[in-house]
Amino acid sequence: MGAWMTTDETNARLTMLRVEHRDLDMAIAVLLDTPRGDQLQLARLKKRKLRLRDEIAMLEGQLIPDIIA
Repeated sequence: MGAWMTTDETNARLTMLRVEHRDLDMAIAVLLDTPRGDQLQLARLKKRKLRLRDEIAMLEGQLIPDIIA
């Protein structure tokens, strides 16, 4: 991923990340409902979800113009 993306590219990336984030929510919920679910896999999914959240926040920040107060 390049350092500079167009607004359209950023929006497309955000859409993709949000879908993956939502999918991880569902996968985590299934693992939590599974008796004796794989705790290592659960931890990995939660960590990936946090990284996605951080990237989503960073990209959303890029879409908001800087306002000099």
